[in-house]
Amino acid sequence: MNSDNDLQIAGDILEVPHLLQPPRAHPATVAEFVGLARSLAADRSQWEHLVRYDATTRWYHRLRTGPGYEVWLLSWVPGQGSGLHDHGRSSGVLTVLEGTLSERTRRGTRALEAGTQRVFAPGYAHEVVNDALDPAVSLHVYYPGLTEMPMHTAPHCEARTEPRGGARTLTA
Repeated sequence: MNSDNDLQIAGDILEVPHLLQPPRAHPATVAEFVGLARSLAADRSQWEHLVRYDATTRWYHRLRTGPGYEVWLLSWVPGQGSGLHDHGRSSGVLTVLEGTLSERTRRGTRALEAGTQRVFAPGYAHEVVNDALDPAVSLHVYYPGLTEMPMHTAPHCEARTEPRGGARTLTA
């Protein structure tokens, strides 16, 4: 017997609760960390009131921590940059919330506009700079939480090779 109703064919999944995955309280996969960053970016009430701009140094604020990860909010006035660095054993998701940032790697320079996300693996070296005329704000998720940020001395050059393709760009 054919039916156009999948519920008649397969039954109601809610009737077999042992097949349902419980929702996670905290992200555990790359996709879930990207999703966390996107949801925080979309909810300006969680971060907008915290942003400060400092002309003498980059401003940053730890927005959230969870088991094995942390979330940072950073502001960038024109001309401020991170210097060439990697994130030690941490992977990450960088999301531009406002403005435009430039990411420089040994492969070149890429403009990161509001809504752009970059996903990177441990050892990925880059320099992030606000080359624009307006301030910028970014959100950074690190997993595991950031314990080191080794600086590299050669400008626009990596001390290590990029692991399996380096970073990926995602746009909202």
